[in-house]
Amino acid sequence: MKKIRKASSILLCLTLSASLLAACGSSKEDAEGSKGTDSASASVAGVKKEGFPIVDKPLTLKVMSQDAGKADWNKMPVLQEMEKLSGIHLEPQLAPIDSFATKKNLVFASGDLPDMFYAADLKPAEQVTYGTQGVLIPLEKYIDEGYAPNLKKILDEHPDVRKSFTTPDGHMYALPFIDTGAVWYRGPMWYNGKILKALNITELPKTTEELYTFLKRVKDEDPNGNGKKDEIPLTSVKLDDLRMYFFGFWGMYDEKIYADKDGKVHYSPQEEGYKGYLTFMNRLWKEDLLDHETFSQTPEQKKAKGNDNRIALFSDYFPYFTLGGEPSTDNPLMTPVASDIPGTPVYGKHPGMSANGTFAITSKNPSPEATMRWIDYLYSYDGATLFNQGPEGLLWKYKDKANHVKEWLPVPGGGDREDYRGTITPNYGILTPGVSDPEVSKGLRESFADWIDKENAEKLTPIGKAPFPNVYLTNEEQTEASALFSDLDTYVQQMEAKFVTGQEPLSNWDNYIAQIKKMGGDRIVELYQGAYDQWNSSKK
Repeated sequence: MKKIRKASSILLCLTLSASLLAACGSSKEDAEGSKGTDSASASVAGVKKEGFPIVDKPLTLKVMSQDAGKADWNKMPVLQEMEKLSGIHLEPQLAPIDSFATKKNLVFASGDLPDMFYAADLKPAEQVTYGTQGVLIPLEKYIDEGYAPNLKKILDEHPDVRKSFTTPDGHMYALPFIDTGAVWYRGPMWYNGKILKALNITELPKTTEELYTFLKRVKDEDPNGNGKKDEIPLTSVKLDDLRMYFFGFWGMYDEKIYADKDGKVHYSPQEEGYKGYLTFMNRLWKEDLLDHETFSQTPEQKKAKGNDNRIALFSDYFPYFTLGGEPSTDNPLMTPVASDIPGTPVYGKHPGMSANGTFAITSKNPSPEATMRWIDYLYSYDGATLFNQGPEGLLWKYKDKANHVKEWLPVPGGGDREDYRGTITPNYGILTPGVSDPEVSKGLRESFADWIDKENAEKLTPIGKAPFPNVYLTNEEQTEASALFSDLDTYVQQMEAKFVTGQEPLSNWDNYIAQIKKMGGDRIVELYQGAYDQWNSSKK
């Protein structure tokens, strides 16, 4: 679990274009805004549009969030510093990560609302439903009236972000985490460098046939050198960790819905490329090249095999999370391979923002203006630094403040820096509102991070495309789509396992497709094609 938490926190530090936050820093000077007028340039009474503290009188706000369980939020230095800065005290209402969705649903159902949701994982359907019901309030008014200058600058420079979080009724009910330089949607695939070296492989496979040949060699040639046939050429956990990466070998950008480069929407489980994927995976299964514990093992069991140097190809956020040891450039990122489908491979890259909303303000909030100022700080350089790395002097200090160059300090009391970071900030192990800014990690990045950037630039970025924008269906459409997906997801998951393991022969493909269409596969495409066309034509 520790390494999973690390992966989540590292996700928050992926780099993006340096221009994103240029001139976006929040001033810490105490500047009074005008009060008590109806002008869009004036502040409401008691709330400043510029400077700190944000409020004239102390304000307490109830915040509901996920909790990684590392420390008491009331004692976190980051939140204590933010309270001193802003004049706003947070009263946390927390739920463990694994049960947060259930607790969130109960809160919405009961009407006993917090003032704001933080790291809320608000799905598009939740934003539309609770926004139109008045439970979540529209945010664009406060953004455009000057209570979120950092965020507004980003939205103005990246209009796709604004329109991707604007619902069909024209409102923004939630805010995203923004990272326009992100590449990975989830952990990619990695080769075990020791096995590559043992097999004297200097050029990675570039086609599905070359990949098959490599996996066969792993099985037959004892590359871990222990005299046992215990090598596992390819492993997975229920195929969830490799599916999206492998789909690209057959021209598909996403596990469910994607738009191709011509704007045509596809439902992957009924595509011809999906049949190619199933055929290949079944071939690997029959020849013991795909781990036969794929559908039964846990992530921890998979990692244990990696630590024993038995796995040749696998998915994880970073290779050493599975193989053990320290960050190393010895285990290369998998080059996506081409199948017999023209135009392959492709890669479904990160869309540059979170798929779900990370922050929202409820109708119970006594001061939306002050709350918007509070959250806007996280979209600035200073705010991103505070919430991701803690206050200066604790884990880091400036080496060259004028140029934002930092250096690490020893971890207080020793131990792991990332574990300690989880005790000082709420931004640990959960996807939170804010922005990824390369300036924040200036001077702190290690050579491993630079190597990752190089691997991405060479292997993924040239063939990458965001699968589908963050679109919203109407309430009626969302209800219909949710009902269709409820049945389709179950059927597709069951049939995938049966096709791959041979319980269902691929000769029954036509029967499978007929059932998918009967269950609404074409209707799913129709719904999302309409939403995509509306999004694509939007000038917001």
